[in-house]
Amino acid sequence: PAGMALSVLVILLLSVLYEAVKMGKAVLLRRALLARPRSLSQEALTEPQEGDSGPTQGSPSLMALPTSFPRWFWFHVGQTLFHVVQVVLGYMVMLAVMSYNAWIFLGAIAGSTLGYFL
Repeated sequence: PAGMALSVLVILLLSVLYEAVKMGKAVLLRRALLARPRSLSQEALTEPQEGDSGPTQGSPSLMALPTSFPRWFWFHVGQTLFHVVQVVLGYMVMLAVMSYNAWIFLGAIAGSTLGYFL
């Protein structure tokens, strides 16, 4: 009985963590979209170079990356890590539910409900 109760508690906590990671991923996506530059050629339009007759290969306006690129890239790396954690947790909960134990199933449902509520 104690082992079963502990198993149900662990599955409940894994389900809560799964929902928390899912919400964290959504928050990180929103921040990444806000950090994304509006246009890659924004600096070229606001600050034209002297003597530029048009965009050519090797021109400084085309070679310069926006200053927010590294920040957006790190948000993307964070999203990737959150996705990997979410997939691993999802498969762990799925494998537990596939044991066809009603208490484990109810623990997963309760944890998912609680995680979404929080």
